[in-house]
Amino acid sequence: MIALVDCNNFFASCERAFNPALRDKPIVVLSNNDGCVIARSNEAKKLGLKMGDPFFKVKEILEQNDVHVFSSNYTLYGDMSNRVMKTLASFVKDLEVYSVDESFLDLTGYEKHYNLTEYGKQIVNTVTRNTGIPVSMGIAETKTLAKVASKFAKKYKKYGNVCIIDCEEKREKALKLFPIEDVWGVGRQYVKLLNYHGVKTAYDFTLKPESFVRKHMKVFGVRTWKELRGIPCYDLEQPRDKKSICTSRSFGETVTDYVTLSEAVANFAAACGRKLREQNSCAGMITVFILTNRFRADLPQDFESKTISLSVATNASSELIATACSILQRIYKKGYSYKKAGCIVSAIVPANEVQLNLWDETDRIKLQRLYNTVDRINKKNGTNSLKIATQGYNKKWQLKSEHISRRYTTNINDIIQIR
Repeated sequence: MIALVDCNNFFASCERAFNPALRDKPIVVLSNNDGCVIARSNEAKKLGLKMGDPFFKVKEILEQNDVHVFSSNYTLYGDMSNRVMKTLASFVKDLEVYSVDESFLDLTGYEKHYNLTEYGKQIVNTVTRNTGIPVSMGIAETKTLAKVASKFAKKYKKYGNVCIIDCEEKREKALKLFPIEDVWGVGRQYVKLLNYHGVKTAYDFTLKPESFVRKHMKVFGVRTWKELRGIPCYDLEQPRDKKSICTSRSFGETVTDYVTLSEAVANFAAACGRKLREQNSCAGMITVFILTNRFRADLPQDFESKTISLSVATNASSELIATACSILQRIYKKGYSYKKAGCIVSAIVPANEVQLNLWDETDRIKLQRLYNTVDRINKKNGTNSLKIATQGYNKKWQLKSEHISRRYTTNINDIIQIR
């Protein structure tokens, strides 16, 4: 059996976890630069607020209904996600972290020793008690059916946050009530196609012959069709090292001068270096790109990008920053208002498999020790507590975050104070 654990309204729940006064109050979380709504509490959903609603269009509605508005606090959300996943890992041998707020658990064989419904409730209650994040769980024979079950667990209180599909009768009943557009991985184009052929529910889809599914939806469709029929096609996936890493941001306001732009690029390169070190890898290539705001027809437009191969693959932020800034010098143009920039590191190899260069004069062992120390200090005191001078202190390029909450779990200066 497979379980899917889903954090309920995750971003909103993270904000509520550290502010009990927000309980039962409407909450929305905004995207980068406070652009649009990307998360809503149940109370906010009842007000008719939709995912993707532009903030400026719904601002009046938010104010009239005393909706609590937050800018995205990805530092907080990432740490809270990690805490949820660690709690889940203490209950099972194998799990797959599917997204920041979802995880698949392998419960194969657990039914011999536990009542799965009760064991699921124990897991759900422990996660909520340990983290303050409410979660729901769906249990079934396949990943896709577990996704279906989790939707019912979240929607209907009678399940006690845990819904299990463990027999044919339950499977058919659930699929007859489940709209085809809500099936995992079935996009809009496939929904239109299936609706045209009379498919309205997941159950309708399972009644179609395999030949029909294969003809219209290829291998993906057949796998989904089989999974809904209780035939496993997807195993739990283990985390893999990334083949490329990109760090980019849209600026809170346009940037015209080179110094400010170089500070932004330096920070992006440093972030790539940190991510490489986290997965014990090095990169042999780095790309820098900058672009203007294509929605500003009144301004001149530009997009520039350049890639450079490194003589020795590295994860040292200082080397990545130096190369990134040298690229920026080549592609930057005066007279343009840049809205976004980013760094991409690629040609990634394990740190212990780096091909050295005979003419490389850098003491790689010393450099590794340096960044082990830097990472240890930053982990204890907060990201960028210790950084390269080139990263600067200019915040003009940073995201617009007028409603940002505190980093309660990762910054000593932001912890909750009890008076």
